[in-house]
Amino acid sequence: MIPQVNIFSDGWANPNPGPGGYWVILQYKWVKKEVLQWYTKTTNNRMELLWAITGLRSLTSKSKVTIYTDSQYTINGIEKWWAKKWKSNNWFRKWSQKAVNHDLWEIFLELTTQHEVSFEWVKWHNGHIENERCDELATLAMNQDNLLLDSGFIEEEKQKPLGQQTIIKDSGVDTGEFCRKCEGLLLEKKPKHTKKTLEKKYFYEYYHHCPDCKTNYMLQEAKRDIKELVL
Repeated sequence: MIPQVNIFSDGWANPNPGPGGYWVILQYKWVKKEVLQWYTKTTNNRMELLWAITGLRSLTSKSKVTIYTDSQYTINGIEKWWAKKWKSNNWFRKWSQKAVNHDLWEIFLELTTQHEVSFEWVKWHNGHIENERCDELATLAMNQDNLLLDSGFIEEEKQKPLGQQTIIKDSGVDTGEFCRKCEGLLLEKKPKHTKKTLEKKYFYEYYHHCPDCKTNYMLQEAKRDIKELVL
């Protein structure tokens, strides 16, 4: 019989991009294995992909694998066929735009064909024991002294035009996240607050914007009490 393996993890960078880390928990029956890694400079999405790759690479035989993650980026890249489409286009999202993190997507896509992989989305910080444990340890990981170099991230930075490594046309910060509608790269922007905003109980410190399809994403983690707003 094919063994059933559960993989839990979390990975992120702070700031994004910045120092980052991840921690993976592999569970087979009553046995658990934990794997840790950290980097000098990377992104949230690269850490999310790297831990999934690390987990699958740790398996010694074909397995039924359930990956528990709070990353829609990781899930959608496989389940919505983004990665396969990019690969068929020689890893270009558009005719002039290379897919971000294509080095990791190529590895991850190949590994998912070697196992029977399914995904379970876990809401971030929602009390899931393994996910909370991974979040705690990923934070510890990226605060270590002996950080590694994420060479793939460095290459991605070199490929971007001058002035776009962090800021794109002064219109927002490159988040490394993708639009759920059109797969466009999202920018972090700050909304313009007016006196009318004071009529509400809360405001958003920032939001994610897709310049391709003009979709805006209001983020729960950016929500603030109106008392904190200074116009």
